[in-house]
Amino acid sequence: MVLPSSSSPPSISPRQLNLMRIVASMAWSDGNLAEEELQLMLDRFSSLFAATAERQHQLREELQAYLVQNIPLDELTPKLKTPVEKELVLRLGYEVIGSSARTPDEAVINDDEAAAYQRLVGLLGLPADTVTRIEVEAKAALERQDGSLIDLVTDQLRSFIQQ
Repeated sequence: MVLPSSSSPPSISPRQLNLMRIVASMAWSDGNLAEEELQLMLDRFSSLFAATAERQHQLREELQAYLVQNIPLDELTPKLKTPVEKELVLRLGYEVIGSSARTPDEAVINDDEAAAYQRLVGLLGLPADTVTRIEVEAKAALERQDGSLIDLVTDQLRSFIQQ
């Protein structure tokens, strides 16, 4: 995979970049970020954050280097400032790890993903009842989901960004 040579940060807000990095970190929690997953995330996030095809292409190039970085959660979560951001990240994190298994014989949420999720819960410091509510909502969304996980994540991020 060829990464962009630009060393400048992508032209999205630091808040948007941090949210994307946390979601990507959860996707990395089992030690694997498949090329197909990366390409799909690039497509979805660039279309979410840019209006024109030209701008989407440019942003896609900018984001690639940032999505392939596996940055530890403990470096990213302190940048979340509001309860709404923390709740969104927890929900998206749960949805990412709950979306599929690596193999047909593996549990949907494997041990590595479960450990990463529990670490995220601890780092966010949300009340237990809030965590439970988010997990119930995320499970229901995953069960209803007839499109891809990235479609679901994109919808969640779009709603959050418009707030």
